[in-house]
Amino acid sequence: MKRIPTNIITGFLGAGKTTSILSLLARKPENEKWAILINEFGNVGVDGAMLNKQGALVQEVPGGCMCCVAGLPMSVGINALLAEKPDRLILEPTGLGHPKEIINKLTSESFANYIDLKATITLVDPRHFSDTLYTDNQNFQDQLALADVLVANKVDECVDYDLIAFETFAESCEPAKAAIGKVEQGELALEWLELERVQRQAAHSHHHHHSDDAAPLPGFELAPGQTYVRKENSGQGYKSCGWFFAADQVFDFSQLFKLLSNVNAMRVKAVVNTERGCYAFNAVNQVVSVNELSLEGFESRFEVIDKDLLPYDELENILLSLIQQAE
Repeated sequence: MKRIPTNIITGFLGAGKTTSILSLLARKPENEKWAILINEFGNVGVDGAMLNKQGALVQEVPGGCMCCVAGLPMSVGINALLAEKPDRLILEPTGLGHPKEIINKLTSESFANYIDLKATITLVDPRHFSDTLYTDNQNFQDQLALADVLVANKVDECVDYDLIAFETFAESCEPAKAAIGKVEQGELALEWLELERVQRQAAHSHHHHHSDDAAPLPGFELAPGQTYVRKENSGQGYKSCGWFFAADQVFDFSQLFKLLSNVNAMRVKAVVNTERGCYAFNAVNQVVSVNELSLEGFESRFEVIDKDLLPYDELENILLSLIQQAE
C-alpha cells in the first residue's frame, strides 16, 4: 500500500486544535478520505464527539497522553484507520501530551512502510507567552520546539504585546520553522499539511505514566435506568473529571452557558444536548465559545481540566439540576 501522508496537530490546552481540524475538514478536497486519531487527557471523548460525522474517519484514545496510555491503544487506533486506506491521517494529541514520543512511534520500523510523516503543526495562544503556567511547562516548551509549522491562533483576541512576543520567539527558533502563521478560529492553510518534516530536538525527556485502566475507546454502557457516569483522571500535575449523560438527557442551554462561564478551571469542554439542539461548548479561563453541531440523539459529554482538585460533587449536582424534565 502507499504511504499515507500524516500530520500531527498539537498545542497546549485551549490552543484550538479541534477547531482547526474542523476547519481543515470543511475545506479538504471532496474526493479525499481523511482519518483522525483523537487523544484526550480525560476519559469521555469530547473532542471525538465534535469531529464525529464531520466527513472523516475517527478513532479515539482517551485517558492521557497516547504514547503513555500504553502504546497499544495508539497502535490499535492507527492500524484501524490505516485499514480504511485514507488519503490523509491526522493525529491530535492531548494538550498535555509530549509529541516527541508520538513522532518516534510514527517514524519507527513498525509504521515506516505505511506512514509518510509530514510537518508537525503546533498551535499556540500568543497570550500564553506572558504566563509562566505555560512557559515553564516542559510539554509546552517541547510542543513549540518540535513544530515544523508554528501558528499563533486567536490573534483577534490578542493585544500587540502578545503578537510581538510570539513573533520574537518564532523568529529565534533554530532550526527555522518551515512556516509561521497567525490565524483566527484555527484557519490553518491546507498547504501547510504538505510541508516536509525536519528532524528537531525536544528539550526534555519524558517518562510519564498514566493509569493502567485507560480504555482504547470511550465506550460507555449505561445500566438500565442509569442516566450518567463520571470518570476522573490525573497525571503530569493535572486533574480531570468527565461526565457522560444518556442521549435522552436534555440540558437548559442558557443555564448551562452561565454555569460554564463561572467554572474556574483552565479548560472546560462539552458536547451537549440542549432544548435548542446539540452544541459544543469550549471554555478557557472562564471565556466560553459555543458552536452548533449537526448531531441528533447524541450522548452529552463534559470535561473539566485543571491543576487543582475542584469540587466535582458540587458541579455534578448543578449539572443534574440543569436537566429539563420530560413533559
